[in-house]
Amino acid sequence: MKIQTKIMGELDVDERQVIDFPDGLIGFKKFTSYALLDAPQKPYFYLQSMELAELGFILLDPFLFRPDYLVDATDEVMGTLGVTGPEDALVLTLVTVPPNGGPVTANLMGPLVIGRKARRGAQIVLADQRWHTKHDVMAELAASRK
Repeated sequence: MKIQTKIMGELDVDERQVIDFPDGLIGFKKFTSYALLDAPQKPYFYLQSMELAELGFILLDPFLFRPDYLVDATDEVMGTLGVTGPEDALVLTLVTVPPNGGPVTANLMGPLVIGRKARRGAQIVLADQRWHTKHDVMAELAASRK
């Protein structure tokens, strides 16, 4: 199927790339259908709304720069997403790239959890005080390599 994107124009998307977020994302509750795409720059991904071409998010695997990251989602949430074990879940974080050249940050407090088989996702809010909405990706990557 073809979709329109703000940054990549018109794209062909396989139905296996379509993820349903029944509750939407924080601040974007009414948009529930997204395509998960490889971003032009690795290791990033792009989450494109299927309903609004102007709505897209840059994503990153948090375990690339925080190997100690832990997502404590309830069994109820995991069941809703069709997740029966860790291998069934894809965890990604929303990334902010400031226009002024400041540090790229990732929201580790509000990760996206996606059930791989069901292709259903949710944004959850973690209560763990180690995780914040603006983690400097490069600084944390450098710290994890020491």
